[in-house]
Amino acid sequence: MNKLDYLTLMKKIFIIFFCLFALSASAMEKETTFNKDLFDKAQSDGKIVIVSSWIKYCSSCAGQMQILKKAKNEGVLSDIKFDNIEYFSFDVTNKEIANLFDVQYQTTLLIFKNNKEIYRSIGETTKELIYEALKTSI
Repeated sequence: MNKLDYLTLMKKIFIIFFCLFALSASAMEKETTFNKDLFDKAQSDGKIVIVSSWIKYCSSCAGQMQILKKAKNEGVLSDIKFDNIEYFSFDVTNKEIANLFDVQYQTTLLIFKNNKEIYRSIGETTKELIYEALKTSI
């Protein structure tokens, strides 16, 4: 294999790798579900409220969102019911929401209970640690 063939092959591998990475980062549909009125109502109803931030190209955001959606959709985790939890997410580039929570980074996870922030993490994508934070908030 001559140098030109090698460079062409490396270019193709790089393009394939880039496409796979880009697709994995956006494989999960992300949408802003945060609504201030619903957030306030959930708080006044005594619910535990989870808020997470994301950005379009972020694969760790998608991973964190999948963990949170799975916990919400299953409704049960180690014999603990999650029917008293509301989950919202927002694009961190939405400065109005980001400023409301003083969030500067994607993959920020917030948990509120009794109208107070009781948990904050940045970049946490480990299922066990996220579930532990959820369990301790109940």
